Amino acid sequence: MSTVLVTGVAGFVGFHASNLLLELGYEVIGVDNLNDFYDISLKRARLYALQSKPGFCFHKLDLADRDSLKTALKGREFTYILHLAAQAGVRYSLENPHAYIDSNIAGHLNVLELARHSDSIKHLVYASSSSVYGERESGPFAETDRVRNPVSLYAATKLGGEMMAESYSKLYGIPLTGLRFFTVYGPWGRPDMAYFKFTDAILKNKPITLFAPDEMSRDFTYIDDIVNVLPTILKSPPKSGHEIYNLGNSKPNMLMQLVDVIEVACGRPAEKIIRGKQKGDVTSTYAEVSAAARDFGFDPQTHLEVGIPIFVKWYRKFYGI
Repeated sequence: MSTVLVTGVAGFVGFHASNLLLELGYEVIGVDNLNDFYDISLKRARLYALQSKPGFCFHKLDLADRDSLKTALKGREFTYILHLAAQAGVRYSLENPHAYIDSNIAGHLNVLELARHSDSIKHLVYASSSSVYGERESGPFAETDRVRNPVSLYAATKLGGEMMAESYSKLYGIPLTGLRFFTVYGPWGRPDMAYFKFTDAILKNKPITLFAPDEMSRDFTYIDDIVNVLPTILKSPPKSGHEIYNLGNSKPNMLMQLVDVIEVACGRPAEKIIRGKQKGDVTSTYAEVSAAARDFGFDPQTHLEVGIPIFVKWYRKFYGI
């Protein structure tokens, strides 16, 4: 069976993707630096769940450290790379910009170099982001749209990663696919995301802060809808060398709709503090997914009213609330 190198294996999407790949019989080599951007105990819990499964091995390392990466993977062969490691978060990029260059530029380059010098790689799939579309007045957002106006450093590094992948594909013939994820949510999710923060606050009887709630909308995409298509994508290297696809729900919800669904799932109303729009935030995201549907059968089915209660149930169990 094929071996997949998964970067960011202790992250939200990396954990779920690895879990599915292991269930399908793949061997998974996972790498992660286990940084403290958010609760490291959650990352360790994800990792612990994976380490109990046959076919999984883990290396703790920082992708920006190319020597450590080479040493850890020396002599290892893998058929696919699923590159999900990144410094995430728009607002944090205002506080710690260097973390984004280290992870999303230097780390991305080192993964591209790893693929370049590998004789066994058939396909490198990497995570981009809907943030590359910048501020938009209307949707949906299509892969063919012009993307030249990032409104955060995070978005700029993700756009830069796409350009780097394009150059490596042209220079070295590496089959590459970039995936623009749209606001992925679900069990084992990231504590810095709005749905997680709101659930945590409501269940602890604390107020939630909403930034421009009458303006903001997101294409909330349930984790299973994303992860279930990844094995098909891995096994489908592009004929053109490098392709980019949107992976989103294609049914955006207003921020207040998210709050309403969380309140119902938690069984109590939220105390709301309203603030203005934050620097770096885009007003809306809205995925056009016909390309992924055509090429991979991508067909997201999970509505917010279904996915959020599943998340809240997981949250209660994980945190004992």
